[in-house]
Amino acid sequence: MARIAFILLCHKDPKGVVAQARRLTASGDYVSIHFDGRANPGDFDLIREALADNPSVVFAQRRWKCGWGEWSLVGATLEAVRAAVAAFPQATHFYMLSGDCMPIKSAEHAHAFLEAEDCDYIESFDFFESDWIKTGFKEERLVYRHWFNERTQKWLFYTSYELQKRFGLERRVPADIQVMIGSQWWCLRRQTVEKVLDFCAARTDVMRFFSTTWIPDETFFQTVVPHVVPRKEIRSRTLTYLIFTDYGMPVTFHNDHYDLLMGQNYLFARKISPEAIRLRERLGALWAASGVHFPISNEAGGLFRFLTARGRIGRRFGQRFWEAEGSLGRDNTLLLVVSKKWHVAKRLTAAIRAQAAIPAVDFVFNELDAHLPDLGGVETTVEKRDRHRRALIRLLFQQFESHRLVLCLDPSALPLIQDLTSDKADTRLLLIDSRFDDDYLRGHIARVGLAGSETASEVIERLLPMVRADLEHEAERLRDLDFAALHSIAPWRSPEQNAAQLARFLDVPAETALALARTEYLFSD
Repeated sequence: MARIAFILLCHKDPKGVVAQARRLTASGDYVSIHFDGRANPGDFDLIREALADNPSVVFAQRRWKCGWGEWSLVGATLEAVRAAVAAFPQATHFYMLSGDCMPIKSAEHAHAFLEAEDCDYIESFDFFESDWIKTGFKEERLVYRHWFNERTQKWLFYTSYELQKRFGLERRVPADIQVMIGSQWWCLRRQTVEKVLDFCAARTDVMRFFSTTWIPDETFFQTVVPHVVPRKEIRSRTLTYLIFTDYGMPVTFHNDHYDLLMGQNYLFARKISPEAIRLRERLGALWAASGVHFPISNEAGGLFRFLTARGRIGRRFGQRFWEAEGSLGRDNTLLLVVSKKWHVAKRLTAAIRAQAAIPAVDFVFNELDAHLPDLGGVETTVEKRDRHRRALIRLLFQQFESHRLVLCLDPSALPLIQDLTSDKADTRLLLIDSRFDDDYLRGHIARVGLAGSETASEVIERLLPMVRADLEHEAERLRDLDFAALHSIAPWRSPEQNAAQLARFLDVPAETALALARTEYLFSD
């Protein structure tokens, strides 16, 4: 009889992790958990304590600090796999899951499905010949070394890449390895997993190579498994159902997708909306059911393509982002930091990210580097962002998995500010008042092209009072609109006065607001 050891990689929702582990082990299966080393230590303690008496649960001995696109995700997976292999000698299959996955079949059906054919399930397509990668880097993932996180160390990531490219520092793929690519959600037999671990121990050269590739969780196992297992024993597919939009964003399933999900020829599905409580309850109960017949229709992918091609509104799946409903979402709170001095706004957003745990991006409609996550390509140019402003912001709420988002705007963008404040979302404004001394004004004049390096100094001096009046007028125009939720901070106010405004704007405790107001060099030039 098939018995599954689930390799569960997670970083949040400790109660959900505990519920998932209990549900999966109740069917006679096993769970090996890797909880992200960057996550809240208290959450990990809660999980360990709740599952301490469950002999079918094991934890990875080493907790990696995981980052998207990094080797750390593969390292975390291998750590959980090693723990499962050692702890569960009766496990016949090893199945990769995330905290966003839910079963769409019963355990009874899953066991019978795996027993029916002696094979491994892992997407494995030729890296260079297939069109699996839709946008962005392809060969660059492999031939250059990537030491930095693209999301959190963007400047280092791209500077390192450009330097390697400029000096021709390309590297070769290990000669006897055919690089393959595919989904990271696989299900492998025990003998395959053991061969993979033996390969890892023996081939340190391959391990070194993949440790500095970009997004190796889409290439490492997909390459190694066909290297150690005959191709005839591999089914190049995943058993976890997921759909991606044209821009690489996963489609989220909701309460009305239960019957549709049951009809797909897969065992699990992701991503299940955290708000789809009824769907989660029904799928959780489904795993424990017996005698359930599953008629396979497999219509979901075709239905999704058909409906998105029609550009419809209000159907079961989300639209392409440029066709989506204009609203940012009634339940979302958009926090607009409006500042003429961009460096001051960025100091504040950096402090908010660090101290208030609220997702915060910078001047997304003005600057390319704005602390944006990977959004599948839509974020790669300022023009794309500006063309689909509301859709971009909705993607950010989804990507950060948050109902709150801080975003920076220049006060000159008054039409955009008016547009966003008219939305059904809870939109609040924080105006950062500034003093504009002559040195700042001279720099501003140069930045906006009012004067060049050869412009006579007396011309610039005549411009100074006009530009100062214009900048001050921008803030006054914003105040004159009488926004219901307009707050302001200023360098001439005390930290306590600024903290009171920040507390109301961000809806954070007074001590957090005061720490933000006391951010070192917040208002300095």
